[in-house]
Amino acid sequence: MVGTSLESFDFYLFAYFSAFFVGPLFFDPLGSFGATSAAFLTIALAFVVRPIGAVIFGYMGDRLGRRTTLLWTVAIMGIATGLIGLLPTYAQAGWLGAILLIVLRIVQGLSLGGEWGGSILIATENSGPVKRAFYAAIPQLGSPVGSILSAAVFIVLTAVLPADQLAEWGWRIPFLLAIPLLLVSLYLRWSISETPVFQDVVAQGRRDRIPFVTMFAKRPGAMLIAIGAALLGIGSYSLMNTYTVNYGVEQLGFSFQDLLVATTIGGLLQLVTIPLFGAWAGRIGSARVVLWGALGTLLITFPMYFLLQFATFPILVATMIVGGILPTMSWAALGGLMNDLFPDSFRYSALSFAYALAATISGFVPYLTLELGAATGFAWWHPGVILAIMSAVTLVSAWLAARRRAEPEIATAPETASAAV
Repeated sequence: MVGTSLESFDFYLFAYFSAFFVGPLFFDPLGSFGATSAAFLTIALAFVVRPIGAVIFGYMGDRLGRRTTLLWTVAIMGIATGLIGLLPTYAQAGWLGAILLIVLRIVQGLSLGGEWGGSILIATENSGPVKRAFYAAIPQLGSPVGSILSAAVFIVLTAVLPADQLAEWGWRIPFLLAIPLLLVSLYLRWSISETPVFQDVVAQGRRDRIPFVTMFAKRPGAMLIAIGAALLGIGSYSLMNTYTVNYGVEQLGFSFQDLLVATTIGGLLQLVTIPLFGAWAGRIGSARVVLWGALGTLLITFPMYFLLQFATFPILVATMIVGGILPTMSWAALGGLMNDLFPDSFRYSALSFAYALAATISGFVPYLTLELGAATGFAWWHPGVILAIMSAVTLVSAWLAARRRAEPEIATAPETASAAV
């Protein structure tokens, strides 16, 4: 959970950073709207490459082990994030900074493609069947913790630095913090042991030679279900933490600091609700908790965005809380739902790729919502359309997941020594 928190901190830094700083600092010649669009597309780019990272690190996770792979993912993420803090802006080096920023975002996306699946498996494969759903929810705390930490850093920076200094050099500080945090995360992950499930897979010679191919050959329906089930939990973060922050300032007149405070309050609440939803998933099943979260989000979507138009801070906080709790139900139980869909021999690849593909779709949420807003004159309901679509897809997927479980792995001949390499 701590390792996932630090990796999420690195990734979410860019979400806050992109809402206000990426456009002016790196894409200034494109104009206000063009620079904002470019910033959101830069976010989307990191999501686009995540399936590639899932294939690479999924293979490593199913062949070399969960622990080894997680050491690689967090190291790559930490180094890439720290380097963002050293980039030259457009004013300093023209388009060079933007090109390097795009490269580092690609590296971040590749790293994150292998992070989530491994974190879930470290938890679930070290637990018994009774507490598996609860254990699967604990790594999910990493996302709100990372969001809280990154928001807190920007809150402090905006409070102690004038806007001109923040834009000139202060924005670099959060990214440079990734280096000492990387050392902490590496130490923690070095200290954990390989899961007994993977050790059994190795001992029995059941490691799959090409897990990426096998997961589609054996579980094509489960892959589609897993992708759809993940959509709301990931996409709601993209909508609330990136687009809504920019929309709240540009269209509704909130201050950047007010939005960061509201987002942080919502994230703090998730520290309580995620374990509670995980415990509930242990009682009624992970798929059902995902389903109820999607249904609740679908019902409150348009009322929530309607109330947001009144532009008062209490309504803003209430929106972030209500709009965060219900998708959090789907988020908290997602790991348990996916774990139940796939056998252990290619589980790392299946979880990583399904999650990464859902994240790729979600990465376009800020950009698509911005375009829909521009096309509708930023009508109050335009973010609700995007959130409602994601809720409906996750609702149907969770219903299908509740009707099935992972079938027992068919015994196969032990792999040869050459295949085990």
